[in-house]
Amino acid sequence: MATADVDTAQTNGNGKYKVIGTRPIRHDGVDKVTGRALYGADVKLSGMLHAAMLRSPHAHANIKSIDTSKAEALPGVRAVVTNADLPEVGDRIAELGEGAVNLRHLSCNVLAGPKVLYKGHAIAAVAAENIHIAKEAVGLIDVEYELLPPVLDVREAMEDSAPILNDDVRTDTMGELGNTPTNIAAHFRYEKGDIEKGFAEAKVVVEREFDTATVHQGYIEPHNATALWNKDGHITVWTSTQGTFSVRQQVAELVNVPLSKVKVIPMEIGGGFGGKISVYLQPVAALLSKKSGQAVKLIMDRSAVFEATGPTPGSYIRVKMGVDAGGKITAAEAYLAYEAGGYPGSPINPGCMCIFACYDVPNGKIDGFDVCVNKPRTNAYRAPGATNAAFAAETVIDEICDELGICPVEFRLNNASKEGTRRVDGVEYPVIGMADTVEAIKSSAHWQSNLEGPNRGRGVASGFWFNCGLKSAATATVNADGSVSLIEGSTDIGGSRASLAMQLAETLGIAAEDVNPAVVDTDSVGYTDVTGGSRVTFATGIAAYEAGMDIRRQMIARAAEIWDVDADQVRYEDGTIIGPESSYTFKELAELVIKTGDPVTGRGASSAANQGGAFGTHCVDVEVDPDLGKVKILRYTIAQDCGTAIHPSYVEGQMQGGAVQGIGWALNEEYFYGDDGSMHNASYLDYRIPTCYDVPMIETIIVEVPDPEHPFGVRGVGEVPIVPPPAAIANAINNAIGVQMTELPMSPPRVVHEILKKNS
Repeated sequence: MATADVDTAQTNGNGKYKVIGTRPIRHDGVDKVTGRALYGADVKLSGMLHAAMLRSPHAHANIKSIDTSKAEALPGVRAVVTNADLPEVGDRIAELGEGAVNLRHLSCNVLAGPKVLYKGHAIAAVAAENIHIAKEAVGLIDVEYELLPPVLDVREAMEDSAPILNDDVRTDTMGELGNTPTNIAAHFRYEKGDIEKGFAEAKVVVEREFDTATVHQGYIEPHNATALWNKDGHITVWTSTQGTFSVRQQVAELVNVPLSKVKVIPMEIGGGFGGKISVYLQPVAALLSKKSGQAVKLIMDRSAVFEATGPTPGSYIRVKMGVDAGGKITAAEAYLAYEAGGYPGSPINPGCMCIFACYDVPNGKIDGFDVCVNKPRTNAYRAPGATNAAFAAETVIDEICDELGICPVEFRLNNASKEGTRRVDGVEYPVIGMADTVEAIKSSAHWQSNLEGPNRGRGVASGFWFNCGLKSAATATVNADGSVSLIEGSTDIGGSRASLAMQLAETLGIAAEDVNPAVVDTDSVGYTDVTGGSRVTFATGIAAYEAGMDIRRQMIARAAEIWDVDADQVRYEDGTIIGPESSYTFKELAELVIKTGDPVTGRGASSAANQGGAFGTHCVDVEVDPDLGKVKILRYTIAQDCGTAIHPSYVEGQMQGGAVQGIGWALNEEYFYGDDGSMHNASYLDYRIPTCYDVPMIETIIVEVPDPEHPFGVRGVGEVPIVPPPAAIANAINNAIGVQMTELPMSPPRVVHEILKKNS
């Protein structure tokens, strides 16, 4: 793996850090590799019931009636619930930390209301003494449907003649609501400069259309929830989620109880990538528990995960770009229409904001549309909306480079966004590392190498994701043996226990192994937003840092008290508390803390800091079989600005993992729907994600342009790597065989089709 020597790189600044930049064993590693870590499916409670769900066999239908009497009469059945058991929540918007949702739509998505809007839509649930009885009972529920025509294509759904999915949806155009029902839930527009003047100044103008398929996040662990609605009115939920506080809010809102009555206990999470933020099962398990008086466990099967949880949206995008003779962008225009699924809420706005974000565009115009179709309601997937957008913009850029005879790397350097660049959506960049990532690829052994052989090509592409800050809280307690217990609320998907513990250890000047991190329930820590938006190492890291600084202040005060000197005569330096005449190591003073006064507990929080954004540039070599259309990845290199690499191994892992998912999105992954809206590949046998046989070892180059909003310069890492791969691979295919792909995935049949079209 071609990775910078990060252990050295992190101390290049005159030995700036001792813990940050090292690679300690992750704190939860032993439990994970020995199988002792507890996931949602591992929950076992006394008297626990098991539940199963009835799901719609139709993609679009009115529900005329639901008869649950036969199911309720089956011996062993303890409770049955439908949408009628959910309280009316009204037409209100809830912020979930990474996106917002209309609560009425969320309620109807959890258990279908008057209509089903996609095959697999949940209709009813049964709790029974065992899962076999529950499944049998589900089969006894009678539902009368009035079938309606489904609409599956985003452009067809926008037509006036299209079947309307939601009678309450009106187009929100920059805050103004339309008057008639529609499938177009929102229209965003961003403008900068004079677009017509910009195109008039261009030597080359290229306009292309692009289509991307619906794609799933591909997490291995299915959705799960166990709930106990206690007789005292308190609800406890055990679940694998990216945001315990988000689940708490959604459950409280949907079952109409105060937040204080809901406690969410996070279990380990077997992948999420944005797909485990919205609730699906948790409110249903809670209602079943209330009806039955016992704890209820509900777990999805794999087909339900595919058919009924939020994938990333398919999209239609049109990009027009103009460039002058010197290779400078003069104007760029984009039209984006994203599938929202059955209910509004696609990541169309992020897509609009990301599509030209890597470049200084003096004149721009962007229109984006959030469109309902008869597919499951979409959810975030690693930089939601950005991968679709980058596929369009980055391939147009390479076509322009071909026409002008400009090196694609030099073009990106010449037009790269930098500090002070204003995006088309109006945001002005602080310190960023876009150009640094391009320079890293330009200097890489990969780019400098020769690529020989027939039907082989090399492609590059860049990508952007905002990253966010939001709210986090943490507490840390000094133990008598010199260790520190860190309590935080960010569920750990990619090693955040380690990255947070390392930041606290760096702050205190102790070893990472001396910090014991724990992810706790919603009653045990202050409010913390979701694990999403590449925010945890940044924002919860700030909270851990602040907790460490609080401990430092208290340790100084305690030492001053012991020495009977003023606190301003004591300083904290590299894990040592130094007074006028003597000093304590952190461990020595920790042993005295309990003997000399109150325990030392530090508190930290973060809400004001927000990241400046992160960029990555990818380089890929491919070989195309012109007869079969199969694309083989020969070599892949990522350069990404991570600000400061806290734990380089996890930074590399995030970069590699995101790129592999992007490769799958580029070449294989898509939902296959029949005309009736049925998904034909709802299993991992038929929905093909990349395996070790499909990708080479992915080389990583860690670029570090510290973000000044973070005490250690951190930028989030996890989302940017999925953005460039489809565009980079498309550009490599074009370089290999002279065919520009405009539809994802670039599967063998589509590649062969384009080859035949070119040769005809």
